[in-house]
Amino acid sequence: MRLLMTVWDAPTRLFHWAIVLLIAFSYVTIKSASGANIGLLTNLHKLSGYTILTLLVFRLAWGFVGSETSRFGQFLRSPLEGLQHLRHFGRREPDDQVGHNAAGGWMVLVLLITLGVQAVSGLFTFDDVPEGPLSGTVSEKTAYWLTSVHRVNFNIVAGLIVLHVVAVAAYAVVKRQNLLLPMITGCKRLPSGTRQPRMASPLLALLLVLLSGGLVWVVVTWL
Repeated sequence: MRLLMTVWDAPTRLFHWAIVLLIAFSYVTIKSASGANIGLLTNLHKLSGYTILTLLVFRLAWGFVGSETSRFGQFLRSPLEGLQHLRHFGRREPDDQVGHNAAGGWMVLVLLITLGVQAVSGLFTFDDVPEGPLSGTVSEKTAYWLTSVHRVNFNIVAGLIVLHVVAVAAYAVVKRQNLLLPMITGCKRLPSGTRQPRMASPLLALLLVLLSGGLVWVVVTWL
């Protein structure tokens, strides 16, 4: 017997989908920035980057004090366990995993790290004139290097996103496991004996988002 159980809290799901939308928005605004609209679109690109950085700071904190399935200590296992999980990828079996599986947890970590590199390097971007709010705090050589990092790293982020989407689709086709729906609804049908994971307070999440936003504001305004 399988029962419907909450496995993903609202803050984690909102973070996930907000990041998806913000990455797309950042790409469109910077690619469209030209002519009379360059100032507006560049500022929107910066605002999107600050929002992404705020959410990443929140997610870092949520990974330690948030809901059980969102904590790094719960979904990060040894690389060997991740490889063992992938060895059995072709085996069709029920999805009894409460949170991220052993391989998916590492994908989440890599995505968070590369997104962090993208958001932080964007603070130092420097072309013909300073663009990032912190570009003036480093040497011109360093600013140009970080600008290159920002551009090249986006391709890495894009590649990882494609890999992530392909993996989710492969789980649906090969293993008949729907990983997408629980990230939308927060719920999954699991064996009746499965322990309900602990969910943290949404008010704590809101407080962390506000603190994260305040920290990013201080960094981009006062440094």
